[in-house]
Amino acid sequence: MTTDTNTCDSNGCECKPMPDVQGAADFRQVAIDRVGVKDVIYPMKLATRDGGEQTTVASISMYVALPQEQKGTHMSRFLEVLNEHKCQPFRPEDIPVITKKIKERLNAEEAHFEASFTYFIEKPAPVTKQTGLMNYEVTFACSSNSHEDFVMTVAAPATSLCPCSKEISEYGAHNQRCKIQASVRTDGVMWIEDLAELLEGAASHPVYAVLKRPDEKYVTEKAFDNPKFVEDIVRDLAMALDNEERIVQYSISSENYESIHSHNAYAELERDKREG
Repeated sequence: MTTDTNTCDSNGCECKPMPDVQGAADFRQVAIDRVGVKDVIYPMKLATRDGGEQTTVASISMYVALPQEQKGTHMSRFLEVLNEHKCQPFRPEDIPVITKKIKERLNAEEAHFEASFTYFIEKPAPVTKQTGLMNYEVTFACSSNSHEDFVMTVAAPATSLCPCSKEISEYGAHNQRCKIQASVRTDGVMWIEDLAELLEGAASHPVYAVLKRPDEKYVTEKAFDNPKFVEDIVRDLAMALDNEERIVQYSISSENYESIHSHNAYAELERDKREG
């Protein structure tokens, strides 16, 4: 059954009922897990670890679970909720509030919110200390049903050096750029910067936006002294996350973009520390 909404006609002289087609009954008996709006390009302002703020542009997706008896959802209401927060800096603890409001506004049993964006961290070179902005891929994802579940995902570029190549070669060893990623559930506030540092610490060596010759020498030699397979990276990262008390569950991966093979090397693992 539809719910009518009053609206004025083109002459503005009388009101007519407007049918709520989305609220009509559906007889196919097929529930939908997620329905909503995807890839809404929207500015975000985030608090940073050092007490400042950073503005970026996010791709935001918002969904609700649709019961089998309802024909559709009300797409405009997602944007209404989002725009109510446009003047506030987003922080991880803000996202569950928005997700819960989506669930309430659309009268849904479950709601989901995802915001993917580029985050910049100023990073000094290891020797000359010249600074540059490093970019990191970040996603905030939250689900709201009987409670709010928040997941932060950060992907960081790094470098790895092949232990096998170093062992069998008379001189030199081949290295790779790698993308190390972690999705974490936390107990307490964890900054993007905190997780990025843990990711980079698992590689042979971090990468930088600006490197002068003394920096290049340092990075090359440090990576050579710290060779790692893709398996080593995810294991070392797992040990670091196990020692981080704020993290209660994680899913991690590393993709190494091979420099002498036509394929990439990849490893992933996940663990729920609450299960012991």
